Formats: sequence, C-alpha cells, structure tokens
Amino acid sequence: MTPSFREALARLEAHRHAIAHRTLRALFAQDARRFETFSVRLDDLLFDFSKQPVTDVTIAHLTELAEAAGFEGKRARFLAGEPVNNTEGRAAMHMALRALHGGPLSIGGADMRAAIEAERAKCAAFAETLRAGRALGAGGRPIRNVVNIGIGGSDLGPAMATRALAPFATSGLVSRFVSNVDGADIADTLRGLDPGETLFVVSSKTFTTLETMTNARSARAWIVAALGEGAPSAHFAAVSTNLSACAAFGVPADRVFGFWDWVGGRYSMWSSIGLPLIIAIGPQHFADFLAGGQDVDAHFRDAPLDRNIPVLMALIGVWHRNVWGRATHAVIPYDQRLARFPAYLQQLDMESNGKSVTREGAPVAMATAPVVWGEPGTNGQHAFFQLLHQGTEVAPVDFLIAAEPIAADPHHHDLLVANCLAQSAALMTGRTQEEAAAALRAQGASEAEVARLAPHKTFPGDRPSSTLLYRRLDPRTLGRLVALYEHKVFTQAAIWDINAFDQWGVELGKELATRLQPIVASPTASTDALDGSTAGLVAARRALTAQR
Repeated sequence: MTPSFREALARLEAHRHAIAHRTLRALFAQDARRFETFSVRLDDLLFDFSKQPVTDVTIAHLTELAEAAGFEGKRARFLAGEPVNNTEGRAAMHMALRALHGGPLSIGGADMRAAIEAERAKCAAFAETLRAGRALGAGGRPIRNVVNIGIGGSDLGPAMATRALAPFATSGLVSRFVSNVDGADIADTLRGLDPGETLFVVSSKTFTTLETMTNARSARAWIVAALGEGAPSAHFAAVSTNLSACAAFGVPADRVFGFWDWVGGRYSMWSSIGLPLIIAIGPQHFADFLAGGQDVDAHFRDAPLDRNIPVLMALIGVWHRNVWGRATHAVIPYDQRLARFPAYLQQLDMESNGKSVTREGAPVAMATAPVVWGEPGTNGQHAFFQLLHQGTEVAPVDFLIAAEPIAADPHHHDLLVANCLAQSAALMTGRTQEEAAAALRAQGASEAEVARLAPHKTFPGDRPSSTLLYRRLDPRTLGRLVALYEHKVFTQAAIWDINAFDQWGVELGKELATRLQPIVASPTASTDALDGSTAGLVAARRALTAQR
C-alpha cells in the first residue's frame, strides 16, 4: 500500500465509525431525495444503491481510495490493450470482441478488427446453416439438437445466456450443455436424443482440457456406435486453436472456430465460445448482446467515478469487504431464466479476484474477493432469506428485476416485482420489537403471547442491498448486465492491486488429479506416496467397489 492509499483507507475506517449509528431508515428520513441522489441510469437500466450505508462523504472517500490505488491509469492501460495480465504477459481485451463500430482495434501492436469480424462472420454463417435446417447429419437428416461440451468459461457463460434468452431462441433447435466429468452429466444430457440429429460443439482452446475431452470422446463413441466410424465429421464442431488435434478427432477445418490468447476463459462468451448462444438466438440477437456490452464499455470509460455504475458497484463492494468486514455477497435475480447468473458470477468474481498476492507477488494487505452466491427469487425467500433477515451475518445483496416480462404472464410478473421490492424494503427497514409487539396485539394476542413471540418476530433491518432494474431481459440488457459485473471485478482488482486475469489456483488440483487417476483406476497400485487421508480414502473406495 502506498501512503496515500493507507491514508484513504484510514479515512474510510474513521468515517464508518462516524456513521455506524445512522440506520438506513434514518438516512431516508433525513433526505427525501435520497433515491434520486443514490441511483444512476444508463438508458433504461437503473442502478439503485440508496439502500446501501453510504452518504455523499462515503462516496467521496471511496473515489479517493480508487484514485490513490491508481485506478484511472490502470483502467486506461486495460482499455488500451496493454498486457495487464502480467503473469502470462497478455492483454485482456475481451472488450474488442463487442466493439461493433469504430476504427482499428490495436492489441499488441496489431489491428485485430478484421480478424475478429471474420471469425464472427464464420460463426454466424454456421449458425444460420443450422438454424435453417441445412446442416445434415451422417444419415442425411437435419441437425435438431446442439450439445455444447466445455467447462468453466466454456460452459458457464453460454449455458447461462442461452437459458436467460430462451424466448429469443426461435429456430426450433434444442440446446443442451455438458461440463462435469461425472459420467452422469453426459448420460443424462444425451438421454432422449437421436444421434443422427445431434451436433456436438467441443469448446476447449487447447483441445486438451481433461473434463472436456473425456466428455468429447464419450460423445464421439456414442455417434460412432450409432452411425459408424465416418460419422463424426458431420456431428462435431469445435471452438479451439489446436487445429491438428481437432482434425485428428474428426472435426473438419471449416467447423473449427478460433479465438485469441487475450481472451480469458471467463470473459470468452463474447468470442466464438458463444457459438452455442449464436446458434440458439441467431446472429442478430447475438449482435444485440454484443451491443449491450459495448454500451457499458463506453459508460465505464467515460462516466465520472461517482456516476459510473460498475465503479460504484465495485466501490460499494470494497466498502463492505474491507471496511465493514463482510465476507459474502448475494446476487438474487428475480427472473427464473437468470437461474445460472449467480453461478456465472461466482466464476467471474472468485476466479478473477480470489487472490492472496499482489501483481508483484507480495502478500496482499487486505481481504480480496468475497464469496459470491445466490439463487433466483422467489425461491430464495423460502430457503436462505431467513439468514438474510435475521441471521448473525450481514450479507450485502444485489437484486435484479425486469419491469416487463417476456413470454410470461403479466399477473405473475406483478407478483414477482412486488416480492423483489418488498424483500429489499424489509431488509432495509426491519421491524423493531415494539412494532412486532404492536402487530401481535392487533391480531388479538395476549400480553403473555406478545412477550413470548415479539423477540422472534423482530427483524434488525439495516441490511444493505442494491437493485438493478431494467425494462426487459432482452439480449442487449443481458450484455449490459454481464459487462457491468466484468468491469466491477476489474475495478476491485485495481484497488486491491491484484491480477484479475490469471487463475493459477485451479492448477494444483488438476495436477494432482492427473497423478491420482491411474492409482484410483487400479485396484492394486501403490498408495505409499499419498498423504494418509488420501491413501485411506483410496483404500476405502477399493473396498466398496470390491463388494460388487
């Protein structure tokens, strides 16, 4: 930490102590215009952070912290395509993939616009062939089922977005996704599908990812068993840069779609990794999705820090994580089609910022990424909202809600919106013991019952939340939502001085799994080199399987 950063953080600590006694109820009572002051609009998208424990002074101190961390310089280098992923020597220029208009896109000194547009056009043409029923299986029948095989960023993004934009999938094609190496995943996914009408998209940059290639080989065997050894070329496409491995697997070169090393996995949905989404919703809707991301890129680049939605999201997160000591963050979309959005954000946030050393390799001096979790409302209300309202831990919440439904009953949607707004209001206001007692008396409870039940019906309130409200969940809106959280994550990484674009933490377990696999597969291989617990578990598993 630089002296100026330490000073800015100290001011925030002192400020927290100064305002800790001021409840959210009191803040609203003191300022009739609090909602207008603490909300920002980007076209039809509204970010309301008035239910956060912030004042004008808080926002000023938080922006000072960002400035002390050198955020604006780091943002400029990021947007200019400099190698901000310093451990791998790469740029992180996924924004270039959604830059639909403008001049050259310089990355590493090369103009990438023509290459990006050519790859996008290749994906679009293939998608249109499938959507029009012109792509035929080995038996001459049209492809009707598209199964994406990937893991991590090659699965979470396309799977989340395809589900979110289901009303825009008009081709009649069935979209399914396989990611887990657990054989149950691919077995359940393939159940009921006709091999002669099924296309697999294998998404792996290196075409060596263990889980993905294990599933891909099982899918290939399924096709060969049904249609013969010559069939895979009609039933596979790939998103990869390893052309020779794709060819050896049986994927024709014109069905291999590429991307670049400056596109990180969890940021890759904007690239050819989004092929399953392009197939599902069509190239024009995918272009709208890209345009939504571009909208937010411009806002992130140009808006003042105190009116910049992703920057404010990040700063409020730092306020909770580093000043209030709150270790988790809930994301609750009031939209069943966004059911996978919290899982998508888990990877985006925790894989990016779950780091314990700075960009220079020194131990970090403050907490980094929170644990991100969530489920759709209203289901969550009947599961974990008890903890949100009355638990001993305070978890900041992001609520997401559309003003209008798409392909859903308006009456249902009115109830959905009412629940979303009621939950954020209840978290903020709570209910005092006196209010709980008065409510019980109004219901005719005796004084003994009032005394017994009122403590259980008391809600502390003062639980912080933000709300993202938008007109409808269409492709452009989804692109905006994803890009908002991407830039939030980058901003927090800049403040914590960590690299948001590597993920060395996933490597050790993969290395150990590779070494363990032959020991696990053999009933007699020595376990002497293993730690005591792992050796004991291998032995116990062998004993269980020997009983069959």
